[in-house]
Amino acid sequence: MSRERLRYWFDNTMSKGTPALIGWLAVASALLIAFVTVLAYPFSGEHGSALKIAWMSLLRTLDPGTMGGDDGNEFFVFMMLFVTIGGLFIVSALVGVLTTGLEAKLDGLRKGRSRVVEEGHTVLLGWSDDIFAIISELVTAKESEKRSVIAVLADRDKVEMEEDLRARLGDTGRTRIVCRTGDPSERSALDSVSPGAASSILVLPADDSQLIKTLLALGNRQWPATRPPVVAAVTDSGNLGAARIAGGEHVEVVDSEEIAARLVVQSCRQSGLSAVYSDLLDFDGDEIYIRSEPSLAGRTYGDALLAYATAAPLGLRRQDGTVEINPPSSTLIRPGDQVILIAADDSEIRLATSAPAIRHDAIREPGVAKVSPSRTLILGSNIRRARILRELGHYLPAGSEIHLAGPESDEAAPAPGVLVTSKECDTTSRTALESLGVRTYDHVIVLSDDAYEAQKADARTLVTLLHLRDMKAGSAIVSEMNDERNRLLAQVAEADDFVVGGKLVSLLLTQLAENRHLAQVFDQLFSHLGSEIYLKPAGDYVATGVPVNFVTVIEAARSRGETAIGYRRAGDSGTPPRYGVRLNPGKEAPLTLEPGDRVIVLSES
Repeated sequence: MSRERLRYWFDNTMSKGTPALIGWLAVASALLIAFVTVLAYPFSGEHGSALKIAWMSLLRTLDPGTMGGDDGNEFFVFMMLFVTIGGLFIVSALVGVLTTGLEAKLDGLRKGRSRVVEEGHTVLLGWSDDIFAIISELVTAKESEKRSVIAVLADRDKVEMEEDLRARLGDTGRTRIVCRTGDPSERSALDSVSPGAASSILVLPADDSQLIKTLLALGNRQWPATRPPVVAAVTDSGNLGAARIAGGEHVEVVDSEEIAARLVVQSCRQSGLSAVYSDLLDFDGDEIYIRSEPSLAGRTYGDALLAYATAAPLGLRRQDGTVEINPPSSTLIRPGDQVILIAADDSEIRLATSAPAIRHDAIREPGVAKVSPSRTLILGSNIRRARILRELGHYLPAGSEIHLAGPESDEAAPAPGVLVTSKECDTTSRTALESLGVRTYDHVIVLSDDAYEAQKADARTLVTLLHLRDMKAGSAIVSEMNDERNRLLAQVAEADDFVVGGKLVSLLLTQLAENRHLAQVFDQLFSHLGSEIYLKPAGDYVATGVPVNFVTVIEAARSRGETAIGYRRAGDSGTPPRYGVRLNPGKEAPLTLEPGDRVIVLSES
């Protein structure tokens, strides 16, 4: 072997890291001991065999203090001194190598490079402000499990992620959160969170291009026979198609901005609707389940409305996978169909053992709904305003008016016969608001301004709401908020409703991660087509101030072609966290609805 090749071989072994360095130090120690043993043995005298001299040399290499009692031939003592000094250099080098190697290992652990060896865990890919709401809901959903794990993979420092989660979430109980650093679109980084063994995967709404790249990386993996569901959300509707192609049939992709816009429009027309959706979407209380009930096959949907003791049906999922929300009460339930219902927990869904008692004398006769033109004022501007205009066009009758006021001036006709005007103004200015005549509008929508960061935008929204309150605007006021914590501050403004779009989308993602079949259910509930959630005056259904039960309310709604799923107390509408909303109440428990209370129903209008 030439000198150059030998040097090349030595360099390669040294580049292998700490184990190679320790190996070379061991070789150097062995050579030193062998050299000293060969030279010292002839002068060892009464010290014994060559093996004993080698043992003495080894001890002096490891511990310089061992030679303190050496005696005998001068050359022998000198060789013991020589091996001790040589040992000092070797041990010092060994300590340095071990220290460096340990620091490198700890640094790797701190950066989160090791693989998560778990099964049945939940994987979150990416990082955004929505992650706190998502993890909080997942922790609540997994409270009944003895041990659960949530693995987070994001291109951030592992320690920073853990500190942020600890500061915002506090104690997560039985659920352990594991953070790993890496680009979710890289195969090696994805391997670190074991996605193939996960129960579900959520790709957090952030930059759409990065999200699509991550979906492509997931699609190019080798998956086990049972592939975990993947849920993602895009922030730009134009990227929805590309994201669905990138993800394939196993990925459920939702449009977060479209959902937020629909919620604003529906809440504008139905005060308290965002509280209803929050109650449906979170895991603290009642949620939506899809359940097979063979005993109902051959019966009608109207029969199913009264068949459950502890759940409130809201539709059917047919055997072919199609979903029908609030079908006609005469709709036949066929074998293989499933019932979509609201319940506190899947284990608590039970059929009634006897026919419930209905107070027919307390049921009001249905009246004729009057539809008249309305005037709507939209304060502020963001990327959702065009969507909101389009959605409003599906609900407003001819002759209605929409007036836009904000930093940008753009006009668009959302529907034939609807007048749209715009005016540039500062929506935080009291003078500007007074010039708009806010008292003359039926509905006021206050949008969160995208030109500012989230907290600043919420601060401006609060200023606008306080001005509206001080001006005693009699309109129904609905406001967008970015942070759920600011909603509590805004209670003093007495707006009719607050839509925290980011939180609601986060809650939707967690629900779909647990059951992706719910995507069709929520898609129909959010759409202007078919049945939606309405909060209607309780006095339209039953006599107010009279003790009844919720079965009577269900029957009153059924006679109108509607499905009753709960009610809202007017006196508690400003009290968090439910804001007066009560879904799936006890069927036969005494219930007295007062004037101002609302019945929550599924209806087409």
